[in-house]
Amino acid sequence: MQSLSGLQFADRTDLIAHSGYGESSLRAWWGDREENGHPPARTIDGVMHWDLAVWSEWFTEVTRQEPRDLGRIDRSGDPDEELPPVKQARVLGVDTSRITAYRKNPPPGWPEPVRVEKLPTRDREYRTRRQLWEFADGEGSRVGTAGGRPTGPDPKVRAAKEAQPDPRVVTAFDALAVRPGWKAGELALALAERHGGSVPVWRRAVTAARKQTR
Repeated sequence: MQSLSGLQFADRTDLIAHSGYGESSLRAWWGDREENGHPPARTIDGVMHWDLAVWSEWFTEVTRQEPRDLGRIDRSGDPDEELPPVKQARVLGVDTSRITAYRKNPPPGWPEPVRVEKLPTRDREYRTRRQLWEFADGEGSRVGTAGGRPTGPDPKVRAAKEAQPDPRVVTAFDALAVRPGWKAGELALALAERHGGSVPVWRRAVTAARKQTR
């Protein structure tokens, strides 16, 4: 930990101890900083550091927004508010990596963005809650609904859902689409830290997901 002008600056090792998250998660957050608003770094003695107070405030907000109950739809809020990917994921109850993966491989019914913000290295797509709710209620959607209610009584829809693969494999498949160069063990560790569960279980999910991409 470094102290400059009365402010505390933490390197990645300090942040691991401070947050309880592993290095893979911290690196993933930094890699997605244009989407998640990660605070900028300051190089001290050749090592990246972050203002600990600013980073802690950001960390609290990000972890608060992480979906705790996957598959449940957040029906609250202004239906016409334009949301960035992180908040789109929160509405749909999925990981942000899935929204990112939808850019290259959109599922049936995935809505076109209402606005696109130009960033230095990519475009950020905005969608409204109304669009996301309509997508979640569509027959082609694989996300759940508020309170865990089924999306409809159609037996074909129910049969299709029952035939879905292990949700861990789906999550691993989405993560591979975002980070195809990561090793299986590294990605499994990051997924275990974010979603819970054991690293061996996630490693098997990553291996199964990788087979589907071949």
